[in-house]
Amino acid sequence: MYPKEFEKSIRKVEETRQERLKKPPERLGEKEKEELLKKWHPDYKPEAKRKLRVGVSKGSIVPNEVADIIEAYPLINPDEIDLSQIDYETDILIIGGGGAGTAAALFAYYNGISPENIIIATKLRHGDSNTIMAQGGIQAADKENDSPVIHYLDVIGGGHFANKPELVARLVLDAPLIIKWHEELGVMYDKKEDGEMITIHGGGTSRKRMHSAKDYTGMEIMRVLRDEARNIGIEVLEFSPAIDLLIDDEGKVGGALLYNLETDQYYVVKAKAVILATGGFGRLHIQGFPTTNHYGATADGLVMAYRVGAKLRDMDSVQYHPTGVAYPEQIVGLLVTEKVRGLGAQPVNVEGEQFVHPLEPRDVEAAAIIRECYGRNKGVITPTGMRGIWLDSPMIEIIHGKGTIERRLGAMFRMFKRFDIDMRYEPILVFPTLHYQNGGIEINENAQVLGINGIIKGLFAAGEVEGGVHGKNRLMGNSLLDTQVFGRIAGINAAKYSRKAKVGKLSLEHVKKYVEELKKAGIKEERKAPILLPDYREKKVLSRAIDIL
Repeated sequence: MYPKEFEKSIRKVEETRQERLKKPPERLGEKEKEELLKKWHPDYKPEAKRKLRVGVSKGSIVPNEVADIIEAYPLINPDEIDLSQIDYETDILIIGGGGAGTAAALFAYYNGISPENIIIATKLRHGDSNTIMAQGGIQAADKENDSPVIHYLDVIGGGHFANKPELVARLVLDAPLIIKWHEELGVMYDKKEDGEMITIHGGGTSRKRMHSAKDYTGMEIMRVLRDEARNIGIEVLEFSPAIDLLIDDEGKVGGALLYNLETDQYYVVKAKAVILATGGFGRLHIQGFPTTNHYGATADGLVMAYRVGAKLRDMDSVQYHPTGVAYPEQIVGLLVTEKVRGLGAQPVNVEGEQFVHPLEPRDVEAAAIIRECYGRNKGVITPTGMRGIWLDSPMIEIIHGKGTIERRLGAMFRMFKRFDIDMRYEPILVFPTLHYQNGGIEINENAQVLGINGIIKGLFAAGEVEGGVHGKNRLMGNSLLDTQVFGRIAGINAAKYSRKAKVGKLSLEHVKKYVEELKKAGIKEERKAPILLPDYREKKVLSRAIDIL
């Protein structure tokens, strides 16, 4: 239940509702968006970032928290690891068991690699990932009034024209194929009575192309992919994150060193091809923000790939989802899907005023909410001192009819009902939350990882760990699509590569060289990475640690 101090503001939301229904706000012009972002979006705080001092992307600007783990020493002493004892030998090693990794495994199998020659190594359980937490939907231009060209323009515009064009082309052209594949596997997308797919708008989209499975789309996709992988018999090593890649005597990536979280044992895996599908960096809590990300999202793939010479791109950009939970305290930062706004819920301030169009691109929407709370002081202040704005969820049922929220936003409804908040009749309090790693490891259109001298042989990447697809800002529904499109591409091309590949003697020489570079730069040895799991002891509890100004 809401505290009494919220009652006055909630009444104002209710009193202004009919007027707001009649007159939705206009979208911002490009100049207004630019000014809003520069003043209020966290990406534009120069003190929150610094230049990398080592590695192939030396001089690139990244968040301080990312620099801390990139400029860190390995968890192990390379001289103490016996690489002559091979624990697993396989054609394809996939590091990460979310949507991208599982899709990659399936398409490697579809392209002729037997299941006993594919290994998925995952930090937690198979499926524990940002994919399974994704709610709103997946984009695909498969309706008559839409096309991949229009989808392409939306993606490029949303990414502030910083995207890698050939990656965006693959994303949008392959999208209808992915939806068709999901349908064949049994993903239960929302449909009308006649069987037509229900599609809605997302922020920054010019067409209704968001395909959803209620408000747990990622969980539904992951359920089906995981079942398919299990039925095929693909081996999964759970609780076994990779801590460093291995190279052979020709400089090719030839496997990885795994660490079993349950037994404290190291496993040497020799592989003809390695696919990184380790996800993003939400659990680094950039600038102290809470996050929507799963427990294992600690940017391990960035660390490992960078040590082997992979280039990074667009790492100066971070996505803060406009609507993370701001109350109750127990679930601060959890996602309130963009689908809530897509169905008509309006963002309003403490006075019941709507101050921004509900479907601006995510960075613009987030900046507007931060400005309302901290620039105009028109946010709602919670009992613990956090600030937020109302998302007027009762509007959904006024627009679409009673039962819409339970039918189409069942997960959202249950999440708030647990705390005696009924979003059918009461607005919900939100504030931006750390959501997505816009940039990452640079890949080409074949999902091959790129270094300073071109392709890094034997190494592929898919999903949130890679950069270039989304530019400086990702649109809703393109993350699930990214995992599936580039998971598929990585699986196909890793299968082709592995048929001809031969792996020589394995080593950690690249790690030793990286350690020398760290020492020359004067970086202290206290920092170690990958961190594997976040630390929430004592003052590191973040629910009240947001420092916006």
